[in-house]
Amino acid sequence: MPSAAVASAPGISTFLKSLKGGTPVDNSIEHLVSLLKRRQIRNSRPCAIATTQLLLRVVAEFKGRDVAKLIERVRHVGQKLTAAQPREMAVGNIVRRVLGLIREVNEDKEEDEDISAISDFAVAAPHQPSDSLSRPTLSSHMSTFSPLKHGATMPAPATLQHFDSSGSSDSVGQDQAENIPRRPAMYSAQSSYTGSSAPLATSLFGLLSHPETPSGASTPSLQQSPGAKASLTARNLAGFGEDFVKARDIKAEVIDGIREMLDELDQVDDQIAEKALEHIHSNEIILTHTSSMTVQKFLLTAARKRKFTVVHVEAYPNEHQDTHATIMTGRKAGATDDADSDPRFKSLTAAGITVILIPDSAVFAIMSRVNKVILGTHSVLANGGLVAAVGARTIASAAKVHKTPVVVLSGVYKLSPVYPFDTDELIEHGNASNVIPFEDGDFVEKIEVMNPLYDYVPADLVDLYITNLGGHAPSYLYRIVADHYRVEDINL
Repeated sequence: MPSAAVASAPGISTFLKSLKGGTPVDNSIEHLVSLLKRRQIRNSRPCAIATTQLLLRVVAEFKGRDVAKLIERVRHVGQKLTAAQPREMAVGNIVRRVLGLIREVNEDKEEDEDISAISDFAVAAPHQPSDSLSRPTLSSHMSTFSPLKHGATMPAPATLQHFDSSGSSDSVGQDQAENIPRRPAMYSAQSSYTGSSAPLATSLFGLLSHPETPSGASTPSLQQSPGAKASLTARNLAGFGEDFVKARDIKAEVIDGIREMLDELDQVDDQIAEKALEHIHSNEIILTHTSSMTVQKFLLTAARKRKFTVVHVEAYPNEHQDTHATIMTGRKAGATDDADSDPRFKSLTAAGITVILIPDSAVFAIMSRVNKVILGTHSVLANGGLVAAVGARTIASAAKVHKTPVVVLSGVYKLSPVYPFDTDELIEHGNASNVIPFEDGDFVEKIEVMNPLYDYVPADLVDLYITNLGGHAPSYLYRIVADHYRVEDINL
C-alpha cells in the first residue's frame, strides 16, 4: 500500500527545516536564492524571516574574530539574496539591519576598550613632574589698557623682561614681579591632588560656593597632565604591547541582536494591533483592501470593544481568492499550517463585524460613505511612499478626493532606505492569463496584456503610518530610516 505522506512543496517551512537539519551554510544560501528566484517564498514577512534565520546561521558559523571579514561575509550574502529578487525589499532591509548591528556592537566594544586602556595607562604611568601647564616666555607684555593684562600667565620672575617701544629690554625686579597678579593654573578633574588642596577648576554653578584659593597655596602634584591624556592615541597605545589589545568576540552579541529581530518579526502584528482602539471608533465604516493579516488582526482587536462596518475590496484578479477566504475563514486560501485552529485567525464575521465585499470598480462610488481607509503594504520607501497590492493607488486617490483619511499599517522591517527614483522598477507583473485567459487566442494575439501585482502610492496620498513603534506622518519616516540603517550600508 503506498504511503499517505505527501512531500511538502518548497517554501518557507521547508527552508527553515533545512536550516535546522544541519545543511551546510553555503548550500542553505543557494537554497534560499533559488526559492526567491522561483517566487516560492514571497511577500515581506516570509522573506524577512527566511533572511534573518539564514544570517543567524551565517554569523554563528563564521570563523575568526575579524569584524571587517564578518561584515564582508554578510554583505556578500546580502548581495546574492537581493540580486535573486530585487523587488522583495524586506530581504535587503534585514541585511542592512544586521550589518548596522555588527558595526554598532563593534563600535561599543572599541569605545569600552579605549576607555579601559586610558584608565589603565593613567594608573600605571609613573609619577613624573609635568611642565605641560607652563607657558613659554612671553616676548612682549600686554598693553596696559588690555582687559587681558591681568589674565595672562606670567613667566618666572628671573626670566621676565620688559620691552619698550624702542626695542630695548629691561629686567623686571623681584619685588615688581611679585606685585603682578597672576591667573592660577587650571587642572582637569582627572588630576590627582596631594594634601588637602581644593581643585582649582570648578563648575560655573559652584563659583559662589567654592572657597577662594589662597595666594600662597602650593601647586598640587599631578600624576598625569591634561595634555598627556589628549595625546594618548591608538598609535601611542600600540607601544605598550599586546596587553592593551584585548580580543573581541562580538559574535555572541550579534547573535543576540539577530534573535531580537526574530522576536520583533513575531510580535510586530500584535504590537500594531494594540493601537487599534485609538484609531477605530464605534459605528464607523472602514474600507480595507486585500487579505493582509496585519489588517485582519488590527480589525479583530478593535472588534473586541467596538462595533463597526468593514467594506472589503476584493482586489481582482490576483488577490480575490485570498480575500474571499479571509472573510469567510480568517485565513488565506490554501493555508494548511498548524495554526489554522488558532482563535486569532477567526473571520471578521465571527467576531460580530458586518463585512461588505465590493469589486474594485465600486470604490469611488462608496468612498463618500467611508470614514477611514486602512491599507496593508508590501514595502515602505524612505520618502513616505509605499508599494502595495494593485488597486491601492485607486483607493488612495478616491480617498483624497473625498477627504477620507488613509491609514497604512506596516512593520518597521518593511521600511526601506531606498528612494523611488524609477517607480516602474518597483512594480512586479504577474500572469497575464489572470486578466484574459489564453483560450481567447485570437483576442490575445492582437493586444498586449499587462497584469501588475503592485501599485506605487505616493506619500501625499497617505495621512498616517502605524508601525510597531507608533504612529508617524509620512514626512517623519526619514528619521526612522536614520535610526535603523547606517549610511555605509544603504548601497549593498
